[in-house]
Amino acid sequence: MARTKDPAVRTLLLERAAGMLRERRPVTLRGLVEGTGVSTMAVYTYFGGMDGLWRALRQEGFVRLAARLAAVRPTSDPVRDLAALGAAYLENARESPDLYRVMFDATFDLADAGQADATLLRLVREVERAKADGRFRDDVEARDLATQSWMIGHGLASLVATGPLPPQAIGHAVPMLTALFTAAGDEAGRCRRSVQRGWRVRHSAA
Repeated sequence: MARTKDPAVRTLLLERAAGMLRERRPVTLRGLVEGTGVSTMAVYTYFGGMDGLWRALRQEGFVRLAARLAAVRPTSDPVRDLAALGAAYLENARESPDLYRVMFDATFDLADAGQADATLLRLVREVERAKADGRFRDDVEARDLATQSWMIGHGLASLVATGPLPPQAIGHAVPMLTALFTAAGDEAGRCRRSVQRGWRVRHSAA
């Protein structure tokens, strides 16, 4: 009879790998299990090997991102909410920069690609709300604008959380998002106020 897998062991190995990434330590089979009380066989039992572990770690990054975005409560201002989602995205990357890198390493497939798609779909829904409220023009393609918004957030995350720019560069998000949403039809002053409110939710010190 096959042994029942313990989800706690799987979580332990994922957390261990994420911690090693944070500490800039090479993630090797032996290093992964050292001091954990489990054998190297556990990596094969739970992930099928190191490739499976990397695949699961990449998936874990999107799981954590989804949880972070889900914590952003919708308000009556969809433009503010779009900015708040971008801020939450960047905060997630800053908290786990090495896990963030793994998320976008296409060397390993995702077990559930829908988890990554859910990030974009959340933005699409907010753009549709903004259109329905008259903040964006009717001819604005929601998926295109959501993608452009994500590109701004991802670019800042890559350059600040995992790259060469200092944390102060985060403040550039407000004028960039304001320009993007104004071009989509929002009134400039109102748009900037909404973006500032959304961005302050996560980055009040920025």
